Amino acid sequence: MGRIRHPHIVRLYEVLACKSKIYFVLEFAKGGELFAKVAKGRFSEELSRKYFQQLISAVGFCHSRGVYHRDLKPENLLVDENGNLKVSDFGLSAVKDQIRPDDGLLHTLCGTPRMLRRRS
Repeated sequence: MGRIRHPHIVRLYEVLACKSKIYFVLEFAKGGELFAKVAKGRFSEELSRKYFQQLISAVGFCHSRGVYHRDLKPENLLVDENGNLKVSDFGLSAVKDQIRPDDGLLHTLCGTPRMLRRRS
């Protein structure tokens, strides 16, 4: 998230760490998850277009910077106090640097470290 700064992406202000935890200080999106708004009923065509345009603007910007979200869903799309969409939760994201030149594929691990250790 440090690579990207866009009006429709939740801003990362600071990363703090101690021995056992990592803390992220993020922009607050007062409107909550898009998922909760969808659950209440249909959006107007105008509002749907607005959200979709904001989403593709954010995703296009990420891709231009070599960042791939890989977990876009209504729970990871927030709404700010002005009714604008904000993409959040880059926990499964990958960066272009992780693409291997020999096969052109992303080689990343997904999941919690505890689960990954069990598989080894």
